[in-house]
Amino acid sequence: VTQVRTKEKDGYQAVQIAILEKKAKSANKPEQGHAKKAGASGFYHYEEIRLADKDKLDGLVVGNVLSPEFMKEGDCVDLTAISKGKGFQGGMKRFHMAGGNKTHGASVSHRSLGSIGNRADPGKTFKNKKMPGQMGNVQTTVQNVRLIKIDTANNLLLVNGSVPGPKGGIVRVRKAVKVFAAH
Repeated sequence: VTQVRTKEKDGYQAVQIAILEKKAKSANKPEQGHAKKAGASGFYHYEEIRLADKDKLDGLVVGNVLSPEFMKEGDCVDLTAISKGKGFQGGMKRFHMAGGNKTHGASVSHRSLGSIGNRADPGKTFKNKKMPGQMGNVQTTVQNVRLIKIDTANNLLLVNGSVPGPKGGIVRVRKAVKVFAAH
């Protein structure tokens, strides 16, 4: 915990947490001053979590280390992360389009989209048309993943299901918002 925001001082309740500690030479002076209260020289990732007005801020003190003890085995959680970036991709890979004929005179156009607009009226391509472009590298959430085991010694969570993002990426874990009846 690097900062605790209160209703009286800041107008809302929140907790700022940080992970991945930096060496002192990698952090600039303002960052070192901000992280000094938490007993560190700086962090690579900061995140602020808003709390409801009814939540108590008793155990949240600057410098505390959060543990996964607020969850228990068998709970459902939501996992949020930035998905793997796949670069600039065509319509067939990005949106699973069929493409055109591979024979009968189609030499270069068999992986193209085909028609993308109308005639002189409206004379433009509408927004949000499925076309080639950047694929991946967006925030995604996998909902209702079962928590199998909690390793408090190493601060690890074992989940049954897919985890978004690349290896070594930062994943936000929270209790499931919409718990399905099947769980």
